[in-house]
Amino acid sequence: MTDPFQKKTSRFLKKLFTFAGTRNKKMQKGSMDMDTIKQMVRGIMTTRADEIDCAECFEQLDQFVELVLAGKNISDAMPLVQHHLEHCPDCKEEFEVLLKALRSIT
Repeated sequence: MTDPFQKKTSRFLKKLFTFAGTRNKKMQKGSMDMDTIKQMVRGIMTTRADEIDCAECFEQLDQFVELVLAGKNISDAMPLVQHHLEHCPDCKEEFEVLLKALRSIT
């Protein structure tokens, strides 16, 4: 069963993209381009009610990396951290640096 909010949001986005597509040629210098708008909308659409912020992610990053190195199923063990890393390039970079550092010494 489809969530009514998601259904309304999808219709709104479809209308927005149609309207923006017709207006794209008229967008003035300095305004957001369509790629930026689409990226923002995708971010909104993939937001979870139980998300963690960057500080919470950072606090759990060492444990998350240890699970990755141990070959554990991280989507079951730490789904919120995994979701955050999939959507936050800054935290993902921190994760990759820590993972690379630990791999180099093991």
